[in-house]
Amino acid sequence: MRLSILALLANARQVDFAFLRDSLALKDANLSQHLSALESLGYVTVEKVFERKRPRTWVSLSPTGRTAFEEYLGTLQEIVGAPLDTTSEG
Repeated sequence: MRLSILALLANARQVDFAFLRDSLALKDANLSQHLSALESLGYVTVEKVFERKRPRTWVSLSPTGRTAFEEYLGTLQEIVGAPLDTTSEG
């Protein structure tokens, strides 16, 4: 789920909490837990503001989070792009 959050954030400057929740089909509490974990790693920033007297939470990918996400994608591409060893037995 955290990878999905990072993937959604990678293509936007910032994303509304409700958009993340709805896109990932999560409950508020579940999304909050994931965001707290990612925030503690420094991967995301969470900004709570008031817009027209209503609270709104914006989430964005931090530079650290973007680097970690891109490194993870690179590792996955290496794994998927590696040729299969068809000569080994087993």
